[in-house]
Amino acid sequence: MAGKSSRQASKVAVLMGGLSAEREVSLSSGRECAQALREAGYEAVEVDAGRDLAARMADLRPDVCFNALHGRWGEDGCVQGILEWMAIPYTHSGVLASALAMDKTRAKDVYRAHGIPVAASVIAATAEVQARHVMAPPYVVKPNSEGSSVGVYIVQEAANGPPVLSPDMPATVMVEQYVPGRELTVSVLGDRALGVTEIITDKWYDYHAKYAPGGSRHVCPADIPQDITKACLDHALKAHQALGCRGLSRSDFRWDEGRGLSGLFILETNTQPGMTPTSLAPEHAALVGMSFPQLCAWLVEDASCNR
Repeated sequence: MAGKSSRQASKVAVLMGGLSAEREVSLSSGRECAQALREAGYEAVEVDAGRDLAARMADLRPDVCFNALHGRWGEDGCVQGILEWMAIPYTHSGVLASALAMDKTRAKDVYRAHGIPVAASVIAATAEVQARHVMAPPYVVKPNSEGSSVGVYIVQEAANGPPVLSPDMPATVMVEQYVPGRELTVSVLGDRALGVTEIITDKWYDYHAKYAPGGSRHVCPADIPQDITKACLDHALKAHQALGCRGLSRSDFRWDEGRGLSGLFILETNTQPGMTPTSLAPEHAALVGMSFPQLCAWLVEDASCNR
């Protein structure tokens, strides 16, 4: 089990908040991780990562940065690049893997090259998506580079016309074939896929379902056939390695059980998964006997530059 770092990384800056649409979730993750690190024996300093982050880090001079940011600027390689430049060891994935995983289209290219099944998708101008069906319904419309199901629209088969999208959607979006069925997710820690959870919701696993009290229910481990469990674990580990992820990642899947193994598709890989004690990744760590403070300490011990 994880303990105090052998590198004597006593001062840990927990990066949280940030500038993305997932700011509030990141603040929650950061607070929980900071408390867990204190329980594990570290001096954890909570840092709301704003535009002055480099100056804050120069003043603070931490031994390690624990990255608890989610979404753009924190999960897409930007913060990782700052920390590389400043030679401050940090947790989770590096610049390239973070940028690749955050770009859903490029991540899909990597998945395909490594034999991981993906749903068909196209990138289209938002104006065009609102003017006509660019793909036969049912399909999903979502930003190409956001997380936590921010800005996701489902266009059902019986839809009378194309979707009306929020004005704050980007100029181009991903339109992806809708996969009916069950929502599954797998966390990978280091070189090990930890377990499979099924996420049960009334509707789509959107931002509200992820973070609102009672928005979803987790079945961990998932009550699914053994071959589907094995495929999820194998695909998640392969995705983690193919993208070049480090530390902790979580890959999400949809499974159309009526099609058996051929109905399983990866949706995306999160390089900065939610980090509260009841989040999915800590639940997976608990499956293998790792407490939340131990998980956070493991990530600190794993921190480095050149990731």
